[in-house]
Amino acid sequence: MNDYVIFTDTGCDILPDMLREWGVRNVDLTFRPEGEKRDYTQAEVPTKEFYDRMRAGTVFRTAAANSDTIKSALSPALAEGLDVLYIVFGSGLSSTASVAKLAAPELEEDFPGRRVMVIDSLCASAGHGLLLWFAVEAKRRGADLDECAAEVLKKLPKLCHWFTVDDLVYLKRGGRVSAAAAFFGGVLNIKPVLHVDDAGHLIPMSKVRGRNAAIKALFKKYCETAVDPASCTYFISHGDCIEDAKKLEAMIAAEYGNHAALITDIGPVIGSHSGPGTLALFFVGSER
Repeated sequence: MNDYVIFTDTGCDILPDMLREWGVRNVDLTFRPEGEKRDYTQAEVPTKEFYDRMRAGTVFRTAAANSDTIKSALSPALAEGLDVLYIVFGSGLSSTASVAKLAAPELEEDFPGRRVMVIDSLCASAGHGLLLWFAVEAKRRGADLDECAAEVLKKLPKLCHWFTVDDLVYLKRGGRVSAAAAFFGGVLNIKPVLHVDDAGHLIPMSKVRGRNAAIKALFKKYCETAVDPASCTYFISHGDCIEDAKKLEAMIAAEYGNHAALITDIGPVIGSHSGPGTLALFFVGSER
């Protein structure tokens, strides 16, 4: 049995130090402030600085990883004699998954005998990160490449993503809501509650008035659909709103005694589209 290494990309919003601790290697996705000519990786811009610039009016753009970037990242592992399991940023939000799937057979041709397995996470942010964590745990238990991939694919259809945003203008830029909805949402303090569907697309599910109501709506979704809410592993990610993330965790802990396994920042690659004040909750549920 050949050994293998798990790869991810910065769409997972797991910090580099933690990825190293998990034994996971990373493909860097990039972003660019509008009007500038160079691309940045998440490691180059502190998250707080990024969100401060967004609040001041800077618009950021992102791009999918190209084939050369993916090949350059994966090739050293293959040259070491390792197979690769790449759990990639969801295809409903980025074309990185399709690029990776095209690059995989080319890499296998370049490194005969090696395998490159690409799994479209259909996820974003710490939802992608939670799926990655399940893969890491399977590998630690001794799962081989196929067994690890099977564990990921088993979890994927039931991995719930619920989130809210503080300002609809960022979703408007990405075409997720209309200009009118963004305007009146701001005037009326309307907060959307969204989730990621089976195809990995962002879907508005409901609207509530006020931030506290939005946080309570995320908590309610956990109560309604989490498998064994008193012990299931859940991640929270946030766009520079740590107090709201802690408030959501406190609601779950007060009800079930269950604390978040991870609270993490939403980095610039995802935050460019969701904006400051985004709050997201991820867990395995009875359905997505």
